Amino acid sequence: MTDDPTGATGAAAGHDGRTGHDGPAAAGRLWGVGLGPGDPELVTVKAARLLGAADVIAYHSARHGRSIARSVAAPYLREGQIEEALIYPLTTETTDHPGGYQGAIDDFYAECALRLAAHLDAGRDVVVLCEGDPLFYGSYMHMHKRLAHRYTTEVVPGVTSVSGAAAVLGRPLVERDETLTVLPGTLPAEVLAERLAAADSAAVLKLGRTFTKVRDALEKAGRLEEAWYVERATTGGQRLAPLAEVDPESVPYFSLALIPSPVNAGPAPAGPARTAEAAAGVRPSTGTTTGTSTGTATGTGTAGRTGEVVVVGLGPAGRPWLTPEAQEALAAADELVGYGPYLDRVPPNPRQRRHATDNRVEAERAAHALELARAGSRVAVVSSGDPGVFAMASAVLEVACEPRFSGVPVRVLPGLTAAHAVASRAGAPLGHDYCVLSLSDLLKPWEVVAERISAAARADLVLAIYNPASRSRTWQVAAARDLLLEHRAPETPVVVGRDVGGAGESVTVTTLAELDPAAVDMRCLLLVGSSTTRVADRGDGRRVVFTPRRYPA
Repeated sequence: MTDDPTGATGAAAGHDGRTGHDGPAAAGRLWGVGLGPGDPELVTVKAARLLGAADVIAYHSARHGRSIARSVAAPYLREGQIEEALIYPLTTETTDHPGGYQGAIDDFYAECALRLAAHLDAGRDVVVLCEGDPLFYGSYMHMHKRLAHRYTTEVVPGVTSVSGAAAVLGRPLVERDETLTVLPGTLPAEVLAERLAAADSAAVLKLGRTFTKVRDALEKAGRLEEAWYVERATTGGQRLAPLAEVDPESVPYFSLALIPSPVNAGPAPAGPARTAEAAAGVRPSTGTTTGTSTGTATGTGTAGRTGEVVVVGLGPAGRPWLTPEAQEALAAADELVGYGPYLDRVPPNPRQRRHATDNRVEAERAAHALELARAGSRVAVVSSGDPGVFAMASAVLEVACEPRFSGVPVRVLPGLTAAHAVASRAGAPLGHDYCVLSLSDLLKPWEVVAERISAAARADLVLAIYNPASRSRTWQVAAARDLLLEHRAPETPVVVGRDVGGAGESVTVTTLAELDPAAVDMRCLLLVGSSTTRVADRGDGRRVVFTPRRYPA
């Protein structure tokens, strides 16, 4: 714990470095900040101040990327803060880690500690968010155990879930000489029953998948009729109910069982929280999507670590198109490698080094990434859309097959393709068989491109056409249109999607005969329909393009 009684941040009071004598004098401070049970208004004044002053905000989440802690802290955060999403590699699923579940989680916590240490060593103050109280079954404690002996550290307590549950239930936890017993639902059933039978008041946390076992233990202990179920206390999605009436299938992890003080026992208030929706067991949404911030890259150490290359598909544009798996890989990376404009779509994190290159040096970019990984870095090579579709995955794997890189692990993470993004905006033009091709003749002769266009046209396939034009290639769109018209009707629908997902998004529906090559550039993707593709007016001013699943006999 810190020896600074004022509780001032490092930025305000001056860094006093590590608590030991072997660290740099300018190291940042580590703060474990409790956020309370869920209501942002229950965040303490001190916690709110630290949230706004910190250089780095770190928070845990499952692989879906949503963080309850961040959603509670959101009103107190400011623009320009660095965010570290600590995304659990698994929650309840199985793992092939040699150390099993615990081994995988221990490695995850060790990696998270390294990431936060990189910021602390660079002089940045780090706040780790934690629901409830950081040292009361809190996720923060795993960082505390790994970092508090090395850096000046302070824990800011928060209102616990047990206190929040008692408050919304309107029943005292304990009175006079009573004792309160707090139990995790993960205990064996017989242990739960024994301790519940002997308790005055009790709270059982970590319900979720343990709910049925906890309910059976309460019944065996003769306490089921006294027990209340409290879910997401103090939030807009809170639910209160007699525990015996709750459907086990509706119980999330963030809930608890409470046996309040038996003194003056009476019914809990009905209150606005016990809505018809809550009584029916409807599960409210949890948290908000995590965010990232900007900064200047400074890098991080990777000594003694096994590196790898992860080729990450960013989707066509922006965070909403990014998969949770890709988000996890980007958050964990030490180095980011890619074409400059694609790297610009990944919010900067000064813990990470960024290596931007020109778009025509794919082999060199791949070799650079593999060299970094061979030296121990976790490297994310970014691609727009899906990395396996006219992008970096094949380039990386081609170089990775060279003997010098035989020991470097390579993974490919898919992304939403530009073709699918454009198709979704128009309707469902890819609803039947289709082919994907590129009009670029930089890596293959135009004769091959032309032959494939004609073959797809003869086969009556819908075409998704990438790289239709650029500043130096201006004639291929007209040539492709003429080839298609040899086999397709002039009224064949064509969708021209530009910058889909971006600020300049536009989607135009035209016909093959009316396709204007001058309106097509490198930021466009073309979808050319088949003989069955239809353009329909929905009657509300909206037009949709779709290709029926059924092909005429």
